[in-house]
Amino acid sequence: MPRLDARERFEAVRSAVRRVLDRFPALLARFGVVDREMGEEAFDLAVPVMVTGALRVLIRISDFLFVGVATGAAGIAALELGFQYFFVAFGLALALTSGTISVVSRLLGADDPYRADLAIKQSLWLGLLVSVPLAVCGWLYAEPLVGLLTNDPETIWKGADYLLIVLAASPARFWSMIAARALAGAGDTRTPMYVRLVTLPVNIVLNAVLVFGLGPFPSLGVVGAALGTAVAYLLSAGAFLGLLLTSRFPVRLRLGGPQFDLPLMVEIARVSLPLAGTRLSRTFGRFPFLFVLGVLGTSEVAAYAVGRRVVLFAMMPAWGYSTAASTLVGQAVGAGEDEAATGYGWQTTRIALATQLLVAAVLAVLAPYVARGFGTEDVALTAAFVRVFALGVAGFSVARTMRGALRGAGDTRWPFYGTVVGTYLVRLPIAFLALPIGYAVTVGPFSLGGLTLGRLSVAPGMGLGVGAAFVAILAGLYVKAVVNTARFASGRWVTAARTRGEATSGDD
Repeated sequence: MPRLDARERFEAVRSAVRRVLDRFPALLARFGVVDREMGEEAFDLAVPVMVTGALRVLIRISDFLFVGVATGAAGIAALELGFQYFFVAFGLALALTSGTISVVSRLLGADDPYRADLAIKQSLWLGLLVSVPLAVCGWLYAEPLVGLLTNDPETIWKGADYLLIVLAASPARFWSMIAARALAGAGDTRTPMYVRLVTLPVNIVLNAVLVFGLGPFPSLGVVGAALGTAVAYLLSAGAFLGLLLTSRFPVRLRLGGPQFDLPLMVEIARVSLPLAGTRLSRTFGRFPFLFVLGVLGTSEVAAYAVGRRVVLFAMMPAWGYSTAASTLVGQAVGAGEDEAATGYGWQTTRIALATQLLVAAVLAVLAPYVARGFGTEDVALTAAFVRVFALGVAGFSVARTMRGALRGAGDTRWPFYGTVVGTYLVRLPIAFLALPIGYAVTVGPFSLGGLTLGRLSVAPGMGLGVGAAFVAILAGLYVKAVVNTARFASGRWVTAARTRGEATSGDD
C-alpha cells in the first residue's frame, strides 16, 4: 500500500507539472504569438531534449569540479585539452545523427517504416566507419595531439589518458546518438530522455567515485573521469540496443534482412557532410578567438569561459526546438504536405524565440550573481560577458531552430554557409580588432612536400579591446540567424527536398 501511495503521489506531481508546462504554448497562442496546435506539438517534442541537454551540461561542469578539487590546475587543463579533441568526435556524431533524423522522419512521413528501420542500420554502419578509426587514432596519437596544445608534461600525459579512454568508447557514443535521433525522427523524444535520466546521473556518480577514490576504489583523478564517462556511454548504448531490438517503438533495429542500402547511405551522408563541416568549422574557429582573448589577459579568458558555460543552460530550449523542427518538418515533407512543413518551421521558431527571450531576460538580470557564484576575480567583466551572451541568445535561437527545420527537409548546405560566413568572415575579423595596435600575429613557415612557405606576419589589431570581442560574439550569432532564416523564407528548400525524395524511396 505505501508503494502504491508513493506512486500515486509521483503521478500526481508529474500530472501537475505537465499541466503547468502545457499552459505555456496555450498562453502564447492566446496572445497570437504561435498557432496553438503546432506550438503544442513543437513544445511536446522539445521539452525532453531540453532536459537531456541540461543533464549533459551538468555532467561537464561536474567533471571540471571533481577533477579541479582532486588534482588542481594541471588536471583541469588536461581535461579541457583532451575534451577539445573529443568534441571533434562529438561534432561528427551530431552531424551523422542529423542525417539519421532527417531521413527517418521523411520516410515515416511517407508511410515507409521498413525503409526507416533500414536507415537506422545504414546510420550504424556509417557510425562505425567514422568512430572506429577515431578510437584507433586516440590509442596511437593521444599524447602528441594533446602535446600540440601545451608544453607541460603533466598536462600532456593526463590529457592523453583522458582522450585515449573516451575515444575508445566513441563507437558506443555514436550508436546511442543514432538511436536517440532515430526515435526523435519518429516523434519520440521521451524514450531517449528516460534512458539518459538513468545513465547520465550514473555518469556523475561514477566520476565522483573514480576521481576521488570513494569506497574500495582508488583515486584515479582525470583517468577516473574518463572511465566513468566511458562506462556510462556503454550503458547507454546497451540500453538503446535493447530497446530498438524490440517492436515497441515506431522504429527498430532489424538484425536480419538487407544489411546495406547504398541510396539510403548516400542520402544520410549527403545530409550529414555539410553539418560535419558546420560543427568542425565552428570548433576550429574557437581557437583563434581564444587566442585573441588570451592576448588581452587571463581575466578576459576566464570571464568568457564562465559566460559561455552559463549560456549553455540558456540555450537548452533552442536545442530542443531544433530537434522538434527537424522531426515535424521532415515528417510533413515526407507526407507531401509542403504548406504544413513551412508552417511547422515558422511556428517552432516563434515558440523557440519566445522561450529564449524569457530565459535571456532572467540571465541578464542575474548576471552579477552568476559571476560571483563562479568565484571569478573580475566580477564586472564576467557579468558583462554573461549579458553579451544573453543579448545573443535570440540570434542563437533563430539560427538553431531554422537550421533544424532545414535539416528536417534535408537541406544542410546553407547552415554550413552561414557558419562559415558568421565565424570566419564576421566574428574572427572583428575579434582581431581587439588586439593592441602593432601586435603581430605570425604563422609559418610551412613545408608541403618540396614546397616551403615562408613566415607570414600581420598586425590586424586596432586596440579596441574587449568591446570588439563583444561585438564579434553578437555579430557572428546574428549573421548565422539571418542566413538560415533567409534560406527558409526563400522556399527553395522545398524544391530541394522534392528533387531528393527519390534517394529515400524504395525501388518499387
